[in-house]
Amino acid sequence: MTSLSTPARGYAAARPAVRQIGFQDLKAALSRGFDDFLAMPTHVLFVVLIYPVAGVIIAAATFEQDLIPILFPLASGFALIGPFAALGLYELSRRREWGLPASWTDAYTPLRGHSARAVLAVGVVLALIFLAWLCAAMGLYWALYGGIADPSLLAFLDDVLTTPRGWMLILTGNLVGAAFSLLALAVSAVSIPLIIDQDTDAGTAIETSLALMRENPVTMLAWGAIVAGLLVIGMLSLFVGLAVVMPVLGHATWHLYRRSVAP
Repeated sequence: MTSLSTPARGYAAARPAVRQIGFQDLKAALSRGFDDFLAMPTHVLFVVLIYPVAGVIIAAATFEQDLIPILFPLASGFALIGPFAALGLYELSRRREWGLPASWTDAYTPLRGHSARAVLAVGVVLALIFLAWLCAAMGLYWALYGGIADPSLLAFLDDVLTTPRGWMLILTGNLVGAAFSLLALAVSAVSIPLIIDQDTDAGTAIETSLALMRENPVTMLAWGAIVAGLLVIGMLSLFVGLAVVMPVLGHATWHLYRRSVAP
């Protein structure tokens, strides 16, 4: 006989309720995220050192392998897997909120706990979205340019900025990229923080994130625009700015989750 306090095997866990949130909640989440960053700069910078380093590696690999046309899709698509990569930041914010030790050695505790499988499942979904974006970007480039690579970065930029096919690449590429970004946002807005906090399964976490997007479309679109804008600022500094932007956004995401999902 199944216990009344435990869901029967094969039944999904009940989805947590989502709240109505507004622009003041976004402002508060960013403010608290910045407070976390100031309180734990050494831990955070250690955890997110991978971001600027990965950016430099992406750029170097692209130039080395004459894959200049895919540099922008790689750099911009890198943000699609950011919610998974920010796992350690959510955990640090959670620990600080509860008054627990919050050193860099504690950052990836969720990957060693019961919730690891669910976190990795969401990570796989985001990785598939990232790969789909790269395929779409390269398909668009091949459709417009016939798969012929330009001999240099300057020649490619000149073609993209001064020719009709270049303008079409910019316009269509940004529209397609926005669609993939919206999908990633809907899937991951609060899913990983929810798994860490309430030990839910991946399906329930993603369903909750999608519900938050449905209930608060304007606010969540504004959040997506804020994230995109700050990431662009971070990348314009040759990715070094991401060492500040990423931790602030990661911490802020945790606090946005706390304001938008019922315990």
